[in-house]
Amino acid sequence: MHEWALAEAVISTVVETSKKEKVKEIAEVKIKIGELQQIDEEIFRFALGEIIKEMVRDQDSSLENMKIKIEEEPSFLKCRVCGHEWSFISQSKKLSEDESESIHFIPEAAYVYIRCPKCKSPDFEITKGRGVWIDSIRGTR
Repeated sequence: MHEWALAEAVISTVVETSKKEKVKEIAEVKIKIGELQQIDEEIFRFALGEIIKEMVRDQDSSLENMKIKIEEEPSFLKCRVCGHEWSFISQSKKLSEDESESIHFIPEAAYVYIRCPKCKSPDFEITKGRGVWIDSIRGTR
């Protein structure tokens, strides 16, 4: 269900932004997904497609021919204590299924389950690859 809620928010934002910018037909939307979100891309794409179909049925033809491109951005973390930087993927293999699931739904849970591999501090920042965002919207006015 997490993917459906994200898909709904993305489409809603695309529609609102397009209306604000007076775009009549949306040709392409590029979406970036931070690796830390651990989104199931197949479910996310399916949800996007179903939401778009429903909106087109409800007379929003601006979405009818829209293409969606999705790119995953790798996640990187940086220790605030020792300055060590590492990738989320290198630590994700050490997580249990429950821990991984917690981070999927609440990415901030990473602070509970992940430690700096160098000094073991839980004090780190997520420097890249967190969240879901619309990178670009291309259309005609």
